[in-house]
Amino acid sequence: MDNNTSTHPDRNSSGGQTLSTMPENSLEIQVVTISLSLLICGVGIAGNVMVVLVVIRSKHMMTATNCYLVSLAVADLTVLLAAGLPNISEVVASWIYGYAGCVCITYLQYLGINVSSCSITAFTIERYIAICHSIKAQFICTISRAKKIITCVWIFTSLYCIMWFFLVDTNETVYANGVVVRCGYRVSRNLYMPIYFLDFTLFYVVPLVVASVLYGLIGRTLFRDPLPTNLSEQRLSVHQGRRQSSVKVSCRANSAAASRKQVTKMLAVVVVLFALLWMPYRTLVVVNSFMDPPYLDTWFLLFCRMCIYTNSAVNPVIYNAMSQKFRAAFKRLCVCKCKCRSDQGRVDKNKNNVSVYYSVIKDLSSENSIKKHSSVKTDTLSPA
Repeated sequence: MDNNTSTHPDRNSSGGQTLSTMPENSLEIQVVTISLSLLICGVGIAGNVMVVLVVIRSKHMMTATNCYLVSLAVADLTVLLAAGLPNISEVVASWIYGYAGCVCITYLQYLGINVSSCSITAFTIERYIAICHSIKAQFICTISRAKKIITCVWIFTSLYCIMWFFLVDTNETVYANGVVVRCGYRVSRNLYMPIYFLDFTLFYVVPLVVASVLYGLIGRTLFRDPLPTNLSEQRLSVHQGRRQSSVKVSCRANSAAASRKQVTKMLAVVVVLFALLWMPYRTLVVVNSFMDPPYLDTWFLLFCRMCIYTNSAVNPVIYNAMSQKFRAAFKRLCVCKCKCRSDQGRVDKNKNNVSVYYSVIKDLSSENSIKKHSSVKTDTLSPA
């Protein structure tokens, strides 16, 4: 994701080549990078794991939209594990994962990034169909279809990212006080520009254009036109003669409309944050395509990386803040874990109590048997 070409040793004024000293990141850079990476990656990994668990374990959470959110959560986990955690070790030392780690980690980075972009596009289209074409959505926006689309997305991006197995390599640079190993390009940086522009177009520009158009149409439908209710509810409101039943149907329809609005707002926030948090890195890649030497300010690169990690970590926070269903599911998951631990503690305590009680009963029974035996022996030895 942020592979750098190796720097070459400087030459002295006399024309002879001398080895320069090994460059090291400042203490401030190391402290800030490690602290922010651990915080963001820790929150993101825990949050995305919880998203996957609550959707898989709860039947009422298994919807077509949530299937796409699970795909997005897995992709974000891949980014955090493949990009965030290796960055912690790389900031204090050279590349320690070898050639296999270089190609595999780079592959997983781009796989997670591209899948997250495709997942956002997929649930945007799904929301558009569900809101603007509600009758067709009953047959199109199904869980089985969502799973098939997600499978196709992962297969496509997995095949697309295979090229990174052949485009990166470990580079060694010799310095006066040691050797630095970096995971970098095989050839010149200029040859990678078409690939970066293709990524920029397919996985950033196109998703944002699609999201802008579709959310505009969704907004017009939600806030200008009334949402059509289900056919069963319409029949009840027409043919039901009692006032109480029509009131119940109306309340149910209003609740469904409010729920759709809330879900759409939440997903729109996800798309907006995706656009904003990826903008620094994408802009840097485009700008550096026309600059020689490229702009590689250390603090700005750190800022771009933290924005990418934040994009992969912030989605569960958005779900918890804007969705009552996710918030309740998160609470139930946490309560379930705490309850399981307390129940396990009670079981262990009861086992200990039972074992202690059994040992006490055993000791008492043995004492009674000894006393009984001694009394019998005394009776037999006493004179008649």
